[in-house]
Amino acid sequence: MSPTLKTSITGVSIATAIVAMWSLGLVALLQVDLSLTALWWIPAAIVGQTFLYTGLFITAHDAMHGTVCPSNPGFNRLIGRVTVLLYALFSYKTLYEKHHAHHEHPVSDDDPDFHHPDNDRFWPWYLSFLLEYVTVWQIIGMAAVYNILLHLVGVSAMNLNLFWVMPSLLSTVQLFYFGTYLPHRGPKADFGDAYHARSNDLGVWMSFLTCYHFGGYHWEHHHRPGTPWWRLPSTRKTQQY
Repeated sequence: MSPTLKTSITGVSIATAIVAMWSLGLVALLQVDLSLTALWWIPAAIVGQTFLYTGLFITAHDAMHGTVCPSNPGFNRLIGRVTVLLYALFSYKTLYEKHHAHHEHPVSDDDPDFHHPDNDRFWPWYLSFLLEYVTVWQIIGMAAVYNILLHLVGVSAMNLNLFWVMPSLLSTVQLFYFGTYLPHRGPKADFGDAYHARSNDLGVWMSFLTCYHFGGYHWEHHHRPGTPWWRLPSTRKTQQY
């Protein structure tokens, strides 16, 4: 078996598992009668769905780099389109163009993820990040889906808010904080190379749990963008930051 085919089988298997767990978890949670169950497990369910939401976006991100299914580019793009639609009705084409602009011009005025280093406070940067990527049509589309589930399907508003809305919003914070803010904040002089990125000092498991290795191994991702997220720990940079 060729390395490319082996990577594709692994990548598609992981992507399928993430989509399946997210879908099954969401369907199950939206049907729970919260008036008949203990409440202690709700925070855990929210955290779990947030983590899977983040996984949807990371899968789409890897598809943008052609690493989910490198042996079949068309299927790779399909996976990317499906996962960004499930995540928040994003346009795969738009995200693809902006993400590659980020890699080509990191921490510059041509970087869509860039926020001025003289004002790198978390919340202003996070807000500008959302305004860069979220569109009015997305908001309208998500509102339409919400109301269809609420009024036509009959899903409880509490279930929708706790297990659909909240995890999706929390995952944007998780992705931004670990995947953009920590790796890219500060002036260019702090980085020392053209990637203008740093990896967070996390162990392998914490790196996985926080952002599927895109915080703990962010420099490595910029250095080798053709490496899927699940292989990033093997590319650990040896030099000091």
